[in-house]
Amino acid sequence: MNSREMAKIAVQALEDKKGIDIRVIDITSVSVIADYFIIATGANKSQVQAMVDNVEEEMFKNGVEAKQIEGYSTANWILLDYSDIIVHVFSSEDRLFYDLERIWKDGKIIEEL
Repeated sequence: MNSREMAKIAVQALEDKKGIDIRVIDITSVSVIADYFIIATGANKSQVQAMVDNVEEEMFKNGVEAKQIEGYSTANWILLDYSDIIVHVFSSEDRLFYDLERIWKDGKIIEEL
């Protein structure tokens, strides 16, 4: 499975759990750490965790397991590392604070996968 297909699955999983302001950034031209960053917001801790759980489940159904997951217990910023894609699920406050879109502004925002 290529990184674009993985990103599509992750975005759909986030949308299924009503993720807020889901963004996909193609970072292939600015970094070698991954092809895509996917950024989303949840309204509260439970929703953030549900979004992450759904991403994990859908990716696993498609034969892909996360290399690493960070931040699940606090659910302020959960990072799922799938090598070619990295999924960031934030609380509203933490997304504003860390502002990954600004940090990775040299990447290309993907409107549709």
